[in-house]
Amino acid sequence: MEVFVQQIINGITLGSIYGLIAIGYTMVFGIIGMVNFAHGDVFMVSAFIALVTFLILTLWLGVSSVFLALLIVLVAAMALTSLVSWTIERVAYRPLRGSFRLAPLISAIGMSILLMNFVQVTQGPRNKAVPPLVRGEITVIPSDTYAVTVSYKQMIIWAVTAVLLLVFWYLVAKTPLGRAQRACEQDQKMAGLLGVDVDRTISSTFVIGAALAAVAGTLYLMYYGVVSFADGFVPGVKAFTAAVLGGIGSIPGAVIGGLMIGFIESMWSAYFSIDYKDVAAFSILAIVLIFLPSGILGRPEVEKV
Repeated sequence: MEVFVQQIINGITLGSIYGLIAIGYTMVFGIIGMVNFAHGDVFMVSAFIALVTFLILTLWLGVSSVFLALLIVLVAAMALTSLVSWTIERVAYRPLRGSFRLAPLISAIGMSILLMNFVQVTQGPRNKAVPPLVRGEITVIPSDTYAVTVSYKQMIIWAVTAVLLLVFWYLVAKTPLGRAQRACEQDQKMAGLLGVDVDRTISSTFVIGAALAAVAGTLYLMYYGVVSFADGFVPGVKAFTAAVLGGIGSIPGAVIGGLMIGFIESMWSAYFSIDYKDVAAFSILAIVLIFLPSGILGRPEVEKV
């Protein structure tokens, strides 16, 4: 029982990170119908931005407060990663928006390779580690054999994810930008005729998705304490799987899919072989899509005529 509870805690933590990344996938697909395969590498770049910023603050500027350092790192990662994503949208995606459907996909894969190789050249191929940023834990179920604990890092991840999801829900549901995004999702041409700046709305969507990915990258670095240039691929694919599992285009579905992937991985690692946890996650995706082709909360695509 203790192992089961501990893996639930670990699954929520991992699923929160996947869910933050998955929102970026589902937002872009919901508005322009394109899968941004460079989003996973944007997440990886944000983790390196957080790493470099943290080292500058602690080693060069002598910032001793961990809370202040993490806050500055989070803001810097969100700002710089949003700038990177905005540039990618302007350079690689916007010129191809009216082209045939495969062109943006090929461009996205090219940007993914570009980002991964840029980080490899500038930061090196080896893993980059940082000292533990947050220490300590709380014992939930004491036991002489297997005590169930919740670390402060996990509680920070839960709290930050919950706050961001509330802010993001308010942004989409209650603000003019959110109304513009929903209008573009339904019909870009009609939204443009009604005065919506479609280009600015799409750019803002990329920026918001990148900001959430930056939060995920910072939390990932804080949780694991290590990052490499190849860390954009596997978390990115799993986050995309979470978006498809929850229903691509559905923001609540992306969060639910992320939590499901996190639970599947943590439970499989505890009770079966850790070597096949990725296989288990993708197998569950295949099974769900057989019975729910649109995902858990996805809506069937209606052809516009």
